[in-house]
Amino acid sequence: MRGEPATDSLTFVGTATTILRLGAFTLLTDPNFLHRGQRAYLGKGLWSRRLTEPALDIDELPALDAVVLSHLHGDHFDRVARRDLTREQPVLTTPEAADRLARWGFETRGLRSWERTRLTKGEETLDVEAVPGVHARGLMGRLLPPVMGSVLEHRVDGRLRHRVYLSGDTLTGDHVSAIAERHPDLDTAVMHLGGTRVLLHTVTMDDEQGVDFLQRLRPRRAVPVHHADYRVFRSPLGDFLARAEAAGLASVVRPVAPGETMPLPAADGTGDATGDAGA
Repeated sequence: MRGEPATDSLTFVGTATTILRLGAFTLLTDPNFLHRGQRAYLGKGLWSRRLTEPALDIDELPALDAVVLSHLHGDHFDRVARRDLTREQPVLTTPEAADRLARWGFETRGLRSWERTRLTKGEETLDVEAVPGVHARGLMGRLLPPVMGSVLEHRVDGRLRHRVYLSGDTLTGDHVSAIAERHPDLDTAVMHLGGTRVLLHTVTMDDEQGVDFLQRLRPRRAVPVHHADYRVFRSPLGDFLARAEAAGLASVVRPVAPGETMPLPAADGTGDATGDAGA
């Protein structure tokens, strides 16, 4: 990686895979390390071919404190992750995914909506709260695996420094408003876009839904991911950026390129960084 990461930062690996650094904690989200041309298996006989390369391979990852997994789909936890990720860190995920991962030898913590778990390092704590996600509605919703979003709260000596929301593969809707009601002061929202189409159903936010999501949530900043890596992604990032600008939300949205490390200034102003932060 090029340059020194900020105290708080996000490195975009591709799809929904990021490395989050919050104080002393380093997290990996939705590990997808397939290469261009390989198939991600989505269950029910469905698959999609990857169009991009991951910015990092698993053997280039830093030491991890946890993996946060929104759901068990092949473009979020693939066969490479199953084979090569170490078993030393817990995987924080849905109860359904946790059961299967435990059978594969991983340490897991299954979280239902609004349940929390805590990681501790000295005077620092990181609370991870599962929040509702809706991958699809109707019959398609029953065919797809359960999905969760996550709210991460980093504290030092009990003082809240940073609150991050990971949307997971969700559509927008009233559940997002409920998250905003419980957490009205989100510093960073990492939002899964792409307008993924499966069997003629949209199962992740497209540009229009993404703007509605931001209007409901009102985070200080929003980082779009999960928008250019697979054939099933039908809503380009450019469409979302244009619609966000038209809605007066351009200053909130912070695009990040694959391989780039983006500083995430904390609410108290710490964690700022200057200079080239690429990875």
